[in-house]
Amino acid sequence: MNPLIISKETWEEIRKRFQLLYPENWRNCLQRLQFTLGRFGVEAGEGCEAGPGWSEKDTVLITYADMVRPLHGAPLEGLRRFLLTHLKGAIKTVHLLPFYPWSSDDGFSVVDYNQVHSDYGDWLDVRMIGEDFDLMFDLVLNHASSQSSWFRNYMNGILPARNYFIEVDPATDLSEVVRPRVSPLLTQTQTPSGTRHVWTTFSADQVDLNWSNPDVFFEFLDILLLYVSQGVRIMRLDAVAFLWKKIGTTCIHLPETHEVIKLYRNILSIVAPNTIILTETNVPHEENISYFGDGDEAHMVYQFSLPPLTLHALLTGSSKWLTEWAQGLPELPEGQCFFNFTASHDGIGVRPLQGILPDSELRFLKQEVESRGGHVSSRMMPDGTESPYELNITYYSALCQNDRSVTGVSRFLCSQTIMLALQGIPGIYFHSLIATPNHNEGVQLTGAARSINRKKFNEAELHAWITEADSPQKYVFETLTTLLRRRSQHPSFHPEAPQIILNLGPDVFALVRSSRDGLERVVCVHNVTRDFVELDTAPIMEHLSGYQIGKDLITGSPIGETLQSQTLQLGAYKCLWLCFIRE
Repeated sequence: MNPLIISKETWEEIRKRFQLLYPENWRNCLQRLQFTLGRFGVEAGEGCEAGPGWSEKDTVLITYADMVRPLHGAPLEGLRRFLLTHLKGAIKTVHLLPFYPWSSDDGFSVVDYNQVHSDYGDWLDVRMIGEDFDLMFDLVLNHASSQSSWFRNYMNGILPARNYFIEVDPATDLSEVVRPRVSPLLTQTQTPSGTRHVWTTFSADQVDLNWSNPDVFFEFLDILLLYVSQGVRIMRLDAVAFLWKKIGTTCIHLPETHEVIKLYRNILSIVAPNTIILTETNVPHEENISYFGDGDEAHMVYQFSLPPLTLHALLTGSSKWLTEWAQGLPELPEGQCFFNFTASHDGIGVRPLQGILPDSELRFLKQEVESRGGHVSSRMMPDGTESPYELNITYYSALCQNDRSVTGVSRFLCSQTIMLALQGIPGIYFHSLIATPNHNEGVQLTGAARSINRKKFNEAELHAWITEADSPQKYVFETLTTLLRRRSQHPSFHPEAPQIILNLGPDVFALVRSSRDGLERVVCVHNVTRDFVELDTAPIMEHLSGYQIGKDLITGSPIGETLQSQTLQLGAYKCLWLCFIRE
């Protein structure tokens, strides 16, 4: 590939990033980049990004590849049937959690990044889903499985993998390192040179990779380009905050980590300009949003403070903290947005509440989750003490475990409606879509607290689960899929469409979304209490001058005189999405 056909600006950015990351090898890195792109048969474009190309239709389903296990055939085939039967028009993108061969952590200890786990299907099955839905994959780039060929070669002293991992003398002072777990940071292993200790941030089976070695960078560039060739649209960078290591630092959010992300974005802008980079950094809010860079880093970052704040609002019946946080969200440059969610395969992170929620309120949240059958996982602090890291519970049980009445289900649906209303792209976890309660059997089987939210279904069981008459699962599934379809038809829910957070008192969480052309406006009001609430409509009407009455998007019913009186009446956990059109 001739680098002259890439814009000078892009090539100059790539050069500078290689110089910063690999000052002794940057020239070689540029040559390897040219070779790599040519070897994959990639034709370079003009070197400028086309933009993410997202719209109000962008919604993401988060699921395991084997979430739907058929009696015959591969799980990916069963998942595809479920998607085609139930979710066309409701979901645009399918996030397939790691479907590669793995050894632990339900996929996040990757043995082979280039293959589909044989128990799930093959690349053809993945591409078949991609014919009807956009695809989102995980790039698990902080660590590899201890059973991977890379680590086996390391233990046997075979190049190049002999230099892929980080060896540290156990006498080294590592007290500054930020830990997300209570497990040992270093794990002993045997090599031809004797006993060595390797860096293991998350577990002994997940061995951290040495990103200061450019060979590792290019291994993952090969993997990234493979995923592009298989149809990925959103590339989730798992645990990326911990990527680069420097003894004597916190080893989190280091400048080199940000440069790696920016460099991959530069390269994708050449070969696959519509590919979206999503960073997964379960950390305090200000640290999390740093991964937007200056508009040159991630296209999306997870809205990690949203799940615990929404849960807190609905368990306390007060939107105070949720509203204050939402009012402080930054305006993002064009081409960047938040990835909104309430639940995922992991627990509900509490580190993102740092600096937002008082310790007393965090203790309340922890106690409420435990009273609903959930667990609290911890991380290790520099002084050797443990601190809460995440809450392990299904979001449905967190809001309905002690109240499975209509009111309890309404409270859960209110949480999902709040998430869907906010500016950004929504991601809904499979178990939230089908209202799965705590999977206690999974925890007993694996001994892992996260298993409480990772139940798998056989195809017949899942069909019965969502079709049983009068069941909360059927009601939740039908309500949410209907809402997702209606939402996708309104430009006010474009990921970058403006939003105004209203402070109408602690009983409600309210906002106004507007289409970017100004022709449509949607007022979203959510009662976070179990009580009847009356609101003064004057603060809402201030935002509706020049707009005519439309309909409630949640029910599909005409609004009528809903906002013409001086008060708006809302039942327990009632939600309204009132749509108005410019006159």
